[in-house]
Amino acid sequence: MRFAIAAALALAVPSSLAAQDLGTATPLGGNWAYSTVTGGSEAVFTDAYSRPQLWVHCTRATRRVSITKPAATASPFLTVWTSSQSRQVAASFSPTTARLTIELGVTDSLLDAIAASRGRIGVGVTGQPPLVVPPWAEIARVIEDCRV
Repeated sequence: MRFAIAAALALAVPSSLAAQDLGTATPLGGNWAYSTVTGGSEAVFTDAYSRPQLWVHCTRATRRVSITKPAATASPFLTVWTSSQSRQVAASFSPTTARLTIELGVTDSLLDAIAASRGRIGVGVTGQPPLVVPPWAEIARVIEDCRV
């Protein structure tokens, strides 16, 4: 009986960030910083303890925007939530840096949704709490850098 109840509760818990409503979640305190880097530009979100939590990087030569977050383990997907769109995107894991990365072409509508999101962006993997950050102008600047 206890197993059946536990199984039912497990099914009731959202299995992905896309299924969660982050519309009222409080973004993590911290700051975005924009910088030009070799071959493109980058925006990095650091938390209140100056630890990098999220990278948005433009590689101009390929016209691709990558989004990277620290992760303890590999996951096949990184889920991105915005106020208008949510999507799971195939991710690659680097055991050397312990980071998950997704790449999007500059015309991908998810980039526009990220730049225009109202108050917050959520990034995460199934089974872990989402990283919720404010969508400051630095992100949009990186995206636009890749489009010119």
